[in-house]
Amino acid sequence: MPETALQVYYDGDADLGRLRGRTVAIIGYGSQGHAHALNLRESGVRVIVGLRRDGGGAGGGGSWARAVAEGLDVRPVADAARAADVIMMLVPDQHGRTVYDASVAAALGGGPGKTLMFAHGFNVHFKEIAPPPGVDVSMVAPKSPGHLVRSEFQAGRGVPALVAVHQDESGHALADALAYAAGIGCTRAGVLPTTFREETESDLFGEQVVLCGGVTSLIKAGFETLVAAGYAPELAYFECLHELKLIVDLMYRGGMKFMRYSISDTAEYGDYTRGPTLITPAVRARMQEILADIQSGAFAREWIDESRQGGPNFQRLRREQNEHLIEQVGAALRAMMPWSEEGKAAVQSRAATPSPKPAVTQEQVAAR
Repeated sequence: MPETALQVYYDGDADLGRLRGRTVAIIGYGSQGHAHALNLRESGVRVIVGLRRDGGGAGGGGSWARAVAEGLDVRPVADAARAADVIMMLVPDQHGRTVYDASVAAALGGGPGKTLMFAHGFNVHFKEIAPPPGVDVSMVAPKSPGHLVRSEFQAGRGVPALVAVHQDESGHALADALAYAAGIGCTRAGVLPTTFREETESDLFGEQVVLCGGVTSLIKAGFETLVAAGYAPELAYFECLHELKLIVDLMYRGGMKFMRYSISDTAEYGDYTRGPTLITPAVRARMQEILADIQSGAFAREWIDESRQGGPNFQRLRREQNEHLIEQVGAALRAMMPWSEEGKAAVQSRAATPSPKPAVTQEQVAAR
């Protein structure tokens, strides 16, 4: 690998003992929340899970039952926050301020010694949450969905993470954050330093332009182009969506160079000569506009306003995308694949349905 001046923290740079004798409250029990709570507990850390019994932004209902079933200490959010030395906010961005104002802020006003943590800088960076003086404010952001944070930890490995300190009142906020990262397994893979601003803005940009918005829009455009040209929707699905995982897995293993080494020369030549023509100057200019909206806070304000109004546009867009032809075709095709969600459901359905008794022929009746 090329030399880099960027510090990367590993197990040897973290002292998990810094969390011994301290109580960590995990606020929320979704994808990240369950992984953090269970990993920390198995690392010997005292953990409380803070939830709302009636659901809402900090989880509740089913989340409460799941956390209790795991043997975790589950309490209302305000009670968990008061009892904790470290409070990790793991609720959705759009609910963060409501949960913080209602149940967490009061627990931070009793003087120094508390640590407020986040796994995404959104609410602090865009000033939805303004932590009080006297408390450490830090971030440990695993670069992976929560289920992988959990499964990699269970396998004795970990996922990479980012670490940042927004407010260092104690003088050892970074050391404490690295201890937390070790507790969830991230220092096994490497933890990179950043800032709340850098993590938030780059994360939103990556989601909107490449990982989610860019990829899904490119897939749909390719699918629609083939279908409009008369190709079978099933064929278009395989060519534009199904095989994407194969390519992404190759890049995940060894970058674009390894992917290009692994595909045919024909595909590689098409990659070099046709791919760049899709990303025109107009597309790059739009990327700059999207980044500017993120940096200015315009996207954050739009999303927060949308959420406070009950998310009518969000729900409409979700319905429209879920009803797209590519989803209908894909669901039917995935039902044939036993590893897919639809395939698993089909297997379970067949297993639960008793086989019909075979018809008795006249010859069999005569033989009786």
